[in-house]
Amino acid sequence: MADHRAAPYAIETEALTRVYGRDRHRAVDGLTLRIGHGEMFGLLGPNGAGKTSTVKMLMTVLLPTSGSARVMGEDVVARAQSVRRRVGVILGGDAGLYARLSARDNLALFADLYGIPHRVQRRRIPELLDTVGLAGKERKRVETFSRGMKQRLHIARGLLHDPDVVILDEPSNGIDPVGARQLRDLVREQVRTGRTVLLTTHYMFEADELCDRVAVLKDGVKIAEGTPESLKKQTEEQSVLSLRVVGLQDTHTERLRRLAAVESLSVSEQDGSHGLEVYCTRVSDHVDAILAELHGLSILQFSQREPTLEDAYISLVGRREGPR
Repeated sequence: MADHRAAPYAIETEALTRVYGRDRHRAVDGLTLRIGHGEMFGLLGPNGAGKTSTVKMLMTVLLPTSGSARVMGEDVVARAQSVRRRVGVILGGDAGLYARLSARDNLALFADLYGIPHRVQRRRIPELLDTVGLAGKERKRVETFSRGMKQRLHIARGLLHDPDVVILDEPSNGIDPVGARQLRDLVREQVRTGRTVLLTTHYMFEADELCDRVAVLKDGVKIAEGTPESLKKQTEEQSVLSLRVVGLQDTHTERLRRLAAVESLSVSEQDGSHGLEVYCTRVSDHVDAILAELHGLSILQFSQREPTLEDAYISLVGRREGPR
């Protein structure tokens, strides 16, 4: 990795904006971020929040409409080629790998595209395959790999050119719990080597476990930023009432949302019953009012708990707007 001390931040955006289409939809709206060297930073938000557009601008594959972004001090528009040399992108899934080639041949192909000399490849490729746990499988075709093995190969591909910054987009999506834990260990190791990691994920426990700081996006706008602990503290006066009920109707949830004390709620369905989580300020003061709106339903489970990062996230993105 190159010496990064001349750049004050590994990633820096200032009023970054991306507008699409004739309706001038603002997918990213005035986003300002400062991500330090060696930091693990999480970008969180629902589908359509602007995460992918932000990542694409940092990758230099999408031009900002206005504002600016720098990676390792390099402007993503004026110095796009230099930025690409500093960034490793790990998108996951089947795209970006050649199924009929072996793991080693995939890495050799991309190493050639990066312009990595063959003498360096001979050392670098076996090292990376060992790092991601694919040593001994380097001659197997990628089409025989499990999803978790493909994701490991994606990580090796993203690290081929020894980047200063690694962008990880949903790295454990669709992977079994054991594989996901192993991938998180690999991600931690990248931070320990001094790399900066930008992580997008829908798994709040993953962000809570891995990230030094996170930013929450909604409708293209940053609505919160801080450490996972600080975001949880924003909801420290809020508790969560968890119920499992039979017979829940839309009218019940509509009445609950109208209660002044209810910040937001979420509903899930399983085996003929509904899980209901009510996010409420000082929930103990309002239990009777909440239960009154559920009168006549069969309540199978009832408990109160303190908020997690997922709860803080749901409260932030779902507060008093639209379906929760």
